Amino acid sequence: MQRSEIERIFEAYFEKYKKTEGDRTSWSAVWLESTPNGVLELNMTKCPKGQTFKLFVNKKKEAEVLGWDAFFEAMVEISANHPSLYDEDKVFSDMEFVI
Repeated sequence: MQRSEIERIFEAYFEKYKKTEGDRTSWSAVWLESTPNGVLELNMTKCPKGQTFKLFVNKKKEAEVLGWDAFFEAMVEISANHPSLYDEDKVFSDMEFVI
């Protein structure tokens, strides 16, 4: 799947499912992907400091990064450390289905 398509899908998902962090300056949307190899959680937050991604594997924070470039770099690392957990095409096809 192309990077631009992933960004478009995740941004649309965020707009549909975002929840405020309480003060209406921070908004988050979370995607959980359950697989036989574990659970991947993608949390996108938009706040005054910028667009932040918090990435969890089996409820353990693997990374917290700012911006899309860092997101894609972190996902390469997560894929290397947790083979068969992150299937980019499946995750974002499923995400697109619910929007």
